[in-house]
Amino acid sequence: MKRLGSLIDRLPPPIRGTLRWGEHLLASVGAVLVIYHLGFELTVMISPSMSPTLQGTSKENGDWILTERVSYWFREPRRWEVVRFDLADGTPVMKRVVALPGETVALKKFQLIINDAAVPQPDAIAHLKYYSYGNVSHGRTFTNRHGYYVLGDDSVDSLDSRYEGTIPQEKIAGRVWLRVWPPSRIGLVHTLK
Repeated sequence: MKRLGSLIDRLPPPIRGTLRWGEHLLASVGAVLVIYHLGFELTVMISPSMSPTLQGTSKENGDWILTERVSYWFREPRRWEVVRFDLADGTPVMKRVVALPGETVALKKFQLIINDAAVPQPDAIAHLKYYSYGNVSHGRTFTNRHGYYVLGDDSVDSLDSRYEGTIPQEKIAGRVWLRVWPPSRIGLVHTLK
């Protein structure tokens, strides 16, 4: 390697500068690829279950979503965050966390009830109606022992915790963070508080 360095040092300055620039560019691209591979994942929304937050019905027309994995190395998912996980068949799914481990969940008149108290929805999703189907139908309460209770924003047409049960933390791939395609919808998928 030392011999290669001395060969480069003997080249004319313009060529030497170009080679050094190329070396820095390759190192930068490598660093970006490592950071992306460790901390992010690109997924296409293929279901209308999170509409209007995330849109699409197939790979051809779905939002391209960047999921970040790093924040869950240091903390647990929070209520109202949109998370990505995989179904048993490997299909990527994105849903909103509405209840945390140890909480009870009910839906009454489109209102989320956690531990017997109504939980107001953040302003950004206040217009959404969560329907009491599945394990919370007819006024039933679901005890969320160990996982996260997740719902689709379009809860009329969403295969979520009402039917599939809770999602264990180890199954959550990351927090849905950024829409990167189509250009008209590029932007952060805001964390709601």
